[in-house]
Amino acid sequence: MFWEFVIIGLQSIRTNLLRGFLTVLGIVIGVASFIAMVALSTGAQQAIDDQIQSLGTDILLVRPGNRYRLGVSEATGKLTIGDAHAILSHAGSVSAVVPEKTHRASATIGTINQSMSIIGTTPNFTDVHDYRLLAGRNFTVAEMVAKKRVAVVGIEVPARYRIDAMGIVGTTMYVQGIAFQVIGVLDNIGSAGWRNFDEQIWIPLETAQYRVVGTDELDVINVQLESNVSLELGIVDVERVMRREHRIGPGKNNDFSIGDPAEFLNVRKAANDVFAYLLAGVSSVSLIVGGIGIMNIMLVTVTERTREIGIRKALGATQSSILLQFLIESIILCFFGGLGGTLLGIGAANLMSHLFDWQVLVSLPAIAISLGFSVSVGLFFGLWPARKASLLHPIDALRYE
Repeated sequence: MFWEFVIIGLQSIRTNLLRGFLTVLGIVIGVASFIAMVALSTGAQQAIDDQIQSLGTDILLVRPGNRYRLGVSEATGKLTIGDAHAILSHAGSVSAVVPEKTHRASATIGTINQSMSIIGTTPNFTDVHDYRLLAGRNFTVAEMVAKKRVAVVGIEVPARYRIDAMGIVGTTMYVQGIAFQVIGVLDNIGSAGWRNFDEQIWIPLETAQYRVVGTDELDVINVQLESNVSLELGIVDVERVMRREHRIGPGKNNDFSIGDPAEFLNVRKAANDVFAYLLAGVSSVSLIVGGIGIMNIMLVTVTERTREIGIRKALGATQSSILLQFLIESIILCFFGGLGGTLLGIGAANLMSHLFDWQVLVSLPAIAISLGFSVSVGLFFGLWPARKASLLHPIDALRYE
């Protein structure tokens, strides 16, 4: 009996194919938008997780303290290379430190001039951050002490100067008019938030401080903890050393900050979750609108087929069989709408990924939820028309014109 109702439902849809297509269009759009939005948010979530993983879970960032006065950020302290040495020497939970001084400057190769992020740092930055060299070599401690003008560039830097990644090694780059020799290219690193590591240039710290920037202050000290030390214990240990170095008395506020580099990304992750729920909610509205369209067309179908219902009841069809017949027809409409919407949503997600280079991830749970929800919409909105058909009196139905 069930498969007979399925065949009858398919025949009815085929008889009014255009009307059936227009009826399920709302379901198609709703499911497609749901699939595409969930794929985008899931892809963004995966990208953030990858960024957090790439930053490492054993790194702390020590920065100068800041306060806001009339909406303007003011530094409350400064960091020096002495702070980095003190942390490495007196914090037992620390295995390595990487001080950094960041400076935005013009960098020229040949006739091409670009505004680049210049990072003055120590040679161990590649080991601490697990960066790999694609070509050339890293600068040495001796070159840093001698303030040599050498540079290591990210993998995307050569393309900005229309040079091959291998061919840029050995070329001369002018940073603020000062000649630097490019000695190495780092392999792909990726980005974290607004910062793209593959477009940065690394030079020896003392070269940056005394030849490029003209100050001995640091922007950040990367602190790598021992493998068996928790972040909480590491923060306490580093804070103790820093307060002693800066001569901060009991009860006084720190003039520095210590944080986990993944903090910002975790905030982005939480915001992305909220945004994903919002997008899914908006997409669900389309499904509800499509469901109302299903109910409307099924009421019209019941009116059109009143005599058919009367004949079926006169031949012995029960109230439950009439109810099931129209309910199955409504579910079939929504199922095909959900199937078409799923295919359209997957195609839209892949198209956005191709056109805008967005990371998307179409998950099976999202597909299952969208199909299940579309069938549920057919069941819910088809129940009233199906019940109306089942309650028709056979004599009244046969007399209907």
